[in-house]
Amino acid sequence: MFQDRIDAGLVLSQLLLPYKNANGIVLAVPRGGVPVALPVARILQLPLEIILSKKIGHPLHKEFAIGAVSLTGRIIAPNTHVPEKYIEEETQNIRRQLKHMYRKFMGNKTPAAVKDKVVIIIDDGVATGHTMLSTIDMIRNEFPEKVIVAVPVASRQAAAKLREAADEFVCVMVPPRFHAVGEFYENFTQVSDEEVVSQLAMSNKQ
Repeated sequence: MFQDRIDAGLVLSQLLLPYKNANGIVLAVPRGGVPVALPVARILQLPLEIILSKKIGHPLHKEFAIGAVSLTGRIIAPNTHVPEKYIEEETQNIRRQLKHMYRKFMGNKTPAAVKDKVVIIIDDGVATGHTMLSTIDMIRNEFPEKVIVAVPVASRQAAAKLREAADEFVCVMVPPRFHAVGEFYENFTQVSDEEVVSQLAMSNKQ
């Protein structure tokens, strides 16, 4: 049981010490991943940024994902049988939303290039792993040296998928019984936009 996300990040950072001062970057999944990533980036002395992505829903069933979009990439599931025009329009709409969110969190900063870098993607936990898998795929399109997924806790199913998809999967706990990420934190209150902005600003000053 972690006290809170900062505590989880302190524990996680100890498993990532081999990457201290590496040619790398820590990418946090907002909002919950940011307070976890903050002590990791500080201890490893790596820059901290956010990684934003959003699923593309099927036109007839929006909850069913047919792909995902990031600020710089896109992946589409094979054999979706969805018109290209719909995919292009959704991509542009989603990217507009992501750019707005990025500006809110990072200001006018340009997203850092990840080519040839060790990329450490951090969230506060993983239940299914679907979003993280699409994030890995999109990051790989930018040719990093290595993709590491690092989380405090994950379900067994998600851990198995992420071990295959990432170059390295670092996780503090993979419990035999898993219902929700929040059950492994004493304090799992929702992280506000203001907290994210404050923590990212704090990291950039160091």
